[in-house]
Amino acid sequence: MIEVVSLSFAFVFGVLVRQLGLPPLVGFLAAGFALNVFGPTLGLPEEAGPVLKHVAHLGVLLLLFTVGLKLKLRNLVSPVVLGGALLHFLFSVGVFSLGLYFFMQLDRQTALMLATALAFSSTVLAAKVLEAKRELRAFHGRVAIGILIIQDLIALAVLSIAGGHTPSYWALLVFGLPLLKPAMYWLMDVAGHDELLVLMGVVMSVALGGMGFELVGLSPELGALIMGILLSDHDRAQELSKSLWGLKEILLVGFFLQIGMAGLPDTEALTLALVLALILPLKGLLFFFLLTLFRLRARNAFLGALSLTCYSEFGLIVVAGVLDQWLVPLAIAVAVSFVVAAPLNRFAHPLFDRFEHFLVRFEKRTHHPDEQPASLDHAELLIMGMGRTGTAAFNFLAERHQNVIGLDADPNKVARHKEAGRNVVYADAEDIGFWHGVDISRIKAVILAMPDIEGKLIAARQLRKFGFTGPIVAQTMFDDESEKLLEAGANETYLTMAGAGIGLAEKTWEAFRPDYKKEDIKAPR
Repeated sequence: MIEVVSLSFAFVFGVLVRQLGLPPLVGFLAAGFALNVFGPTLGLPEEAGPVLKHVAHLGVLLLLFTVGLKLKLRNLVSPVVLGGALLHFLFSVGVFSLGLYFFMQLDRQTALMLATALAFSSTVLAAKVLEAKRELRAFHGRVAIGILIIQDLIALAVLSIAGGHTPSYWALLVFGLPLLKPAMYWLMDVAGHDELLVLMGVVMSVALGGMGFELVGLSPELGALIMGILLSDHDRAQELSKSLWGLKEILLVGFFLQIGMAGLPDTEALTLALVLALILPLKGLLFFFLLTLFRLRARNAFLGALSLTCYSEFGLIVVAGVLDQWLVPLAIAVAVSFVVAAPLNRFAHPLFDRFEHFLVRFEKRTHHPDEQPASLDHAELLIMGMGRTGTAAFNFLAERHQNVIGLDADPNKVARHKEAGRNVVYADAEDIGFWHGVDISRIKAVILAMPDIEGKLIAARQLRKFGFTGPIVAQTMFDDESEKLLEAGANETYLTMAGAGIGLAEKTWEAFRPDYKKEDIKAPR
């Protein structure tokens, strides 16, 4: 009966808010409050609260495990990510704690913990907003996600300290976990691609990370995150993350339902939520000025700051662990911030276009780390996406003395190519500002080798929009993607796996047919 009533309420309220253009998380919070009011009359048993609390805990562990799977430490050491996250956190905690202490007359410890919870931004909302706009890999998307991960790490530290986790001597064994990486990688390989892979992820996050760390006096949330980090360099880490996505999302529904069932809001809670909503723009303004301080262009600073302008479900996790009595008012504040942030992010680009002349005044008159190239030198051939496929194409053309240039949106990858002597520059095909400023008049042909289909579609459309008439050849994995690319403006598509088969056939044919000519076999389109 618990699952029937709770899931039905969550689905109905989630659909209702989705029709209003709001994130389903807002509906799940509303469903929790509705269960609090109508649940007993519908036969919802009293043990529903503890059951949902257990489900919510599993969801949080899986959330942190998947965050760990995507955590690349080298992407977190940039000044803009570390500096932006830490300075914003310290300033926000200082302002919020002083306000709560002097205006609400809270004791210092309570004011500090509430201020800490309010300083975080929503990882779930920002990731979903950026993913919906296909901007997770854009410069501002990577900066925003990096800042959110730093905030998540701070939240875990707060949970471990404030939650009263006293490590035992056995906790020293945690430092030996990297020695288990070969065994963990072997298990990943053995698990395959189906249900065993999902089950392995659950065991790693809940059993080894969650319960294992708890047994030695450490935070189970920290354990789940570390287990994910240990697997993050495996070739199939992203596959595991995607496999766990649906299960994690369903379990997290229990987290938001549990918050609503914790109690109904009173006048004081609603007033606090309204006040926090009114000061929410200050959170975004602080992010904008900090990002421009670290020399980001106004466009990326604005888009990154807007995606971070909300309160966090991680703040709710912190409060749930140490300040239960403040969970309901803070949950309402988080829901209101989602209601405000979701539509603003939907219109982020038009908003920047409207205020661009004002916002660019805050740019630093120095070199910007997110600058796009205004010209492509004297190159005649352009390769967009310098992964393995793009690099192979670059080497093929360079060996034939062609004037070729490569573009990639990953600064680390660009640096490696430059060290290898390749003419590769940083550029983001999904940044409209790049297309407005780049000179493509000398380019005669373009190869699209980015891994993301959306990036290739945007590049093909923008090339045609800005007058490029030469051939565009795109690499792809699937037939349906091939059709979309041709519609977007590509002249040719190359099916990667089919092309590999043709390459094998060429080698085999050459081995026993001396009169073989490569022209006898044509690559697939």
